[in-house]
Amino acid sequence: MKALLVGADTLGKIPNTLKDFGINDYIHWQGRKKGMRNLKMPEVDMVIVFTDFIEHGLTINVKDRAKRDNIECIFCKRSCTDLTCKLQNCKLCSKNCQNCPNANLNIIQ
Repeated sequence: MKALLVGADTLGKIPNTLKDFGINDYIHWQGRKKGMRNLKMPEVDMVIVFTDFIEHGLTINVKDRAKRDNIECIFCKRSCTDLTCKLQNCKLCSKNCQNCPNANLNIIQ
């Protein structure tokens, strides 16, 4: 699974947390400069936006593009604990996102 990470100057141990959830490949946009609004959205399965330090206009653009392309987009603080919590909530969702490794856990009754 491939994710676009938006925000956070450094990732620290976040890549380890991503691997625990089957996200083995990622692209990281630091998200502080206005010029990043014009970047083309890469082909990814999920977008993770770290809300601590990010240019506000980029947040809106990324959210809108993810929604338009039907890509799961989650927002969290730049911490492994918050990211884990958000990814676990995603695991329990009923959206059945395309390419989600947890899709077989989503049972609709």
